Amino acid sequence: MFAIFTQLADWLTYSILNLSPDSKLGDAVHFFIEDVTKIYALLIVMIYFIALLRASLNIERVRDYLSGKNRGVGYLLGSGFGAITPFCSCSSIPVFLGFTSAGIPLGITMSFLLTSPLINEVAILLLMSLLGWKFTLLYVAIGICVGTIGGFFLDSIKAERWLQSFAAKALVQGQQKDQPQNEGTPVIMPFSERHQFAKDETFEIFGRVWKWVIIGVGLGAALHGFVPDGWIEQYLGDGQWWSVPAAVLLGIPLYSNATGVIPVMESLIINGLPIGTTLAFCMSTVAASFPEFILLKQVMQWRLLATVFFLLLVSFTVVGWLFNAFSSFL
Repeated sequence: MFAIFTQLADWLTYSILNLSPDSKLGDAVHFFIEDVTKIYALLIVMIYFIALLRASLNIERVRDYLSGKNRGVGYLLGSGFGAITPFCSCSSIPVFLGFTSAGIPLGITMSFLLTSPLINEVAILLLMSLLGWKFTLLYVAIGICVGTIGGFFLDSIKAERWLQSFAAKALVQGQQKDQPQNEGTPVIMPFSERHQFAKDETFEIFGRVWKWVIIGVGLGAALHGFVPDGWIEQYLGDGQWWSVPAAVLLGIPLYSNATGVIPVMESLIINGLPIGTTLAFCMSTVAASFPEFILLKQVMQWRLLATVFFLLLVSFTVVGWLFNAFSSFL
């Protein structure tokens, strides 16, 4: 399926650029070209077709549906909705405010917010091609579990009291509203409009993430081609208990989306870093970075922000330990 990208990278690297396949530079450039072209092609195709399916999705209806469910089902549905929406952690903030204004419990909203940056259709497809279906299914399950458990925990401690005043006011007002009335069956857009929506969505999302692909693949290529053999394995690759929390802390100052971080994940694993340690680092980079928490400060007080931050770090560390312990079965 992906042989055409390997052939293109072979031609550009070894024929056009005349680099040696045995050199570290040739290896890094080949890795970069193959992964960038493959990811870009997958981005364009997958975003377009997913957008076609989402063209008739009504956010207000989703919020109304979630608000009518019991908490347990709501957490799971919130996480599931986060998994199928192509929002990064930054663009999830407006949806967070929309959920809050609709009166949906904070835990269900946070289930969405925690899951959305971790899982998207492109990341799933890339993980499937790079690491296999077992790892991909576990990654999706873990992302949904993090959102579901996180939402339950935040509701249990009544974390809504730590929202910024305007967000807390919007939540109270939303919960005091009467249940919305069914206004009839929504009109389905004609195919021409859905095509236009999908095309616009493709341009918008691709324009937002293309640079992260280059940055992520560039870092991956550097790791793949220039990190001395055995260096990562020597310092973090023996599966020491402290290597997982160290990797989580290392990912905090960085920022990427799930699509851009996957090539880095691939390179780390190839260079000897255990799967669990790699996964913990990448999840921290995607969902617990400083840029995300700077944005979340707009809607959360410091106490809630610190609680969410600690919850994520503990979750990623436990996930890393579990994957390292059971990696032989993957």
